[in-house]
Amino acid sequence: MATRFRIGSVPYLNAAPLTHGLPDVLRLPPSQLASELHAGRLDAALLSITEAMGDHGHQVLADVGILCRGPVFSVGVTHQVPWEQVSAIHLDPASCTSVNLLRVLLDSSGLRPRLLRLESPVHAETHEATLLIGNPAIAFRRAHPGRAWWDLGEAWWQRERLPFVFAAWVLRRDAPRELRRLLADAARMGLARIGDIAREATDFDEPFRRAYLGGHVQYDLDAAARQGVERFVARLREATGMPCHAPRWAGA
Repeated sequence: MATRFRIGSVPYLNAAPLTHGLPDVLRLPPSQLASELHAGRLDAALLSITEAMGDHGHQVLADVGILCRGPVFSVGVTHQVPWEQVSAIHLDPASCTSVNLLRVLLDSSGLRPRLLRLESPVHAETHEATLLIGNPAIAFRRAHPGRAWWDLGEAWWQRERLPFVFAAWVLRRDAPRELRRLLADAARMGLARIGDIAREATDFDEPFRRAYLGGHVQYDLDAAARQGVERFVARLREATGMPCHAPRWAGA
């Protein structure tokens, strides 16, 4: 099936149910996708939710996203020393939302480690502490099962008792309803086949994929999840002073 729309997504396992069946999807790290959408080279992108908090006027598709209600497994900080003694954290720059969530959680805990750029996930084991996301985080945890891990999804849930939304479909401000329906229909079909997707995917092993898709990672961007986004906007303002705004939700 061809489409006249230009659509981008992250190259991670957690996006598979939302992009299943969509044709010609451009797959890039979240930070690069944002640049493509802001420049007008994409009509819609599955972006870090922070990218929907600017004053650019983009729409955000309500009802579906990438979120968690507890441990997310694939977003967290691996550390060699006790958490309270961490003096520096190297950051995977791929997702600004995960970095900003870390800032919020550090602020609430009173910790002030230096935040440094991570050049590559392959260097994660050599640093005192490293923020990892997505497939690189999963691969690292599976390769180092004894390494300490601070799960950011779990930490947010323990503090706020609200879901945390990591990503959602962000559309240019003048995107037609036809595009919103296309993305919503693809998500419905993908989620209906989530068992098949877990079986057919090639990332990691099938038992993990079944536990991860629809378990650690969920997709129902309901009223509680949208409230979680609004809470994150407020907490981020408090922690950083960033001029962020609640997303402009749009139904299909």
